[in-house]
Amino acid sequence: MVSTKVDLGNAGFVELLEVFGSDLTVVNAARVSFHKESSEFSEKDTGLINYLAKHKHTSPFFHPQVRFRLKMPIFLAREWFRHTVGFSRNEVSRRYVDEPPEIWVPTEFRMRDPNLKQGSKPESVPLNDHVCQVYKQAVDLSLETYNSLLEANVAPELARAILPQSMYTEFIETGSLAAYARLCSLRLDPHAQKEIQDYAQALSSILEPYFPVSWKALMAHQ
Repeated sequence: MVSTKVDLGNAGFVELLEVFGSDLTVVNAARVSFHKESSEFSEKDTGLINYLAKHKHTSPFFHPQVRFRLKMPIFLAREWFRHTVGFSRNEVSRRYVDEPPEIWVPTEFRMRDPNLKQGSKPESVPLNDHVCQVYKQAVDLSLETYNSLLEANVAPELARAILPQSMYTEFIETGSLAAYARLCSLRLDPHAQKEIQDYAQALSSILEPYFPVSWKALMAHQ
């Protein structure tokens, strides 16, 4: 059975909601140029998909559409949202929601890599336990302040300003197969932040069984 949800520790996840199309959708979008259509997928169609991906004929890959529900910390979502072409998103708004926020709390903090403008080393900082405690104290204070503001009848749209970037957000996202291939190829790069790589890998693992030929071709030729 194909997995439609991948949990990513704490409370984050990637969940498949709906799929439109298949590898055959890509093939028939391409073949319409010659007023032709395939009723069953064949090895010849595999060759066509590989040709399209290799030579950057991407328009047929925009026809399959996929809808996900994702939950991730805000600081990752803002990176994720930088991918705009081929996507539509609707996000939970804390203007309307004042239920208790959920906060991403890591168990380790990686060291800064002096040889990189961005990124980190795989090793944790020497005083990891202390750093985790400092982080947790700051998060707890933020939540206490938020709740105090709500108790003082401050509108949620203003009270939310005190919440940290590590707060989880949740959104529904619809995108084309081509758009997801580009997103994943960039966010699975070793230079991408580890946490966002985890989300991209989860999404990729869900998509591949639904579009086995197209996904493999797109990822190989991005």
